[in-house]
Amino acid sequence: MEFRDLKRQYQLHRTQIDTAIKDVLAQTNFIHGVQVMQLEEELAQYVGVRHCITCANGTDALQLALMTWGIGEGDAVFVPDFTFFSSGEVVSIMGATPVFVDIDLDTYNISVDSLDKAICYVIEHTDLRPKVIVSVDLFGQPADYRRIRNLANKYHILVLEDGAQGFGGKIGERKACSFGDIATTSFFPSKPLGCYGDGGAIFTDNNEWAEKLRSYCVHGRGEDKYDNIRIGVNSRLDTIQAAVLLEKLHFLDEEIEMCNLIAAKYTEQLHSFVKTPVIATDVLSSWAQYTVCFKNDAERCSVIQNLREKGIPSAIYYKKPMHLQKAFQPYRFKDLECVVAESVSSRCLSLPMHAYMGIGDAAHIAENIVKSI
Repeated sequence: MEFRDLKRQYQLHRTQIDTAIKDVLAQTNFIHGVQVMQLEEELAQYVGVRHCITCANGTDALQLALMTWGIGEGDAVFVPDFTFFSSGEVVSIMGATPVFVDIDLDTYNISVDSLDKAICYVIEHTDLRPKVIVSVDLFGQPADYRRIRNLANKYHILVLEDGAQGFGGKIGERKACSFGDIATTSFFPSKPLGCYGDGGAIFTDNNEWAEKLRSYCVHGRGEDKYDNIRIGVNSRLDTIQAAVLLEKLHFLDEEIEMCNLIAAKYTEQLHSFVKTPVIATDVLSSWAQYTVCFKNDAERCSVIQNLREKGIPSAIYYKKPMHLQKAFQPYRFKDLECVVAESVSSRCLSLPMHAYMGIGDAAHIAENIVKSI
């Protein structure tokens, strides 16, 4: 059994994907080929924004957004405490200060109440300037953008939506990556929309920011590659990856629909025994992961072992909250506690989740978990 079955996905769509790759090889347009521009157009249309700018990976996408806004020393950037390292890493790279915020116990996304407290703390007790909220659409579910936006407007703060895990999800009819002032995603292979290597994209409705982003991606390019008007980076999406993504985008919604059926089966069988994910009203999750919480680490370890013996994979996202990472110790604010993030990280476990596992597989996994508790 696969945790996320990319092999099966490829087998079912092999003809279209192979043809797309062969077209790039035949055209030898490996960098900035027409497929890259086509992908940007289709992604922008899919998300419902004016501009999509592709780049080399999801981490670069976050950094490029902060570069576009001129974020740097003396700026405070608020980041959920329970997420992948890169969401906070890019803040430090830019010379700004990451301020880690606790999460909501039901959705695992950033807690807006904790966010409000963190912003007030920074204003009242530090010399930092509150500038950006990095809101991560964790495990596939978009964050509570209505309340986040109200808070951002109140304090005049920008919203950077990290939609790496949430691409394809929705709130009402609006797609993930349309809620931030700038939004980003990752095309890492295991993401809801993944390529066959690294890749990323940035979304915005702001024409000026889009122009800067395109420049920053290619060494601060101006009118041509020998006209450099700012200091940038080298962050381009390869044409082969764009070709793969164009084909995968065609069946993404179908995969998400199946993942929601699998998630419903998991929840049906597990909700009486473990803490199952809570999906907010009017929200569609893209289910990058299906994550449950046990009573404690001992129970989690017992389940992991029993699943392993049955040939069932599992994974822990994330073993250590951001504020406890050694690299972030210089930025720790002891008065800003993240007790929920600490608790969840010590008890959570992600189960196999993909569109090709079948309802019966989900039932089998759930039965083995119940027997292990």
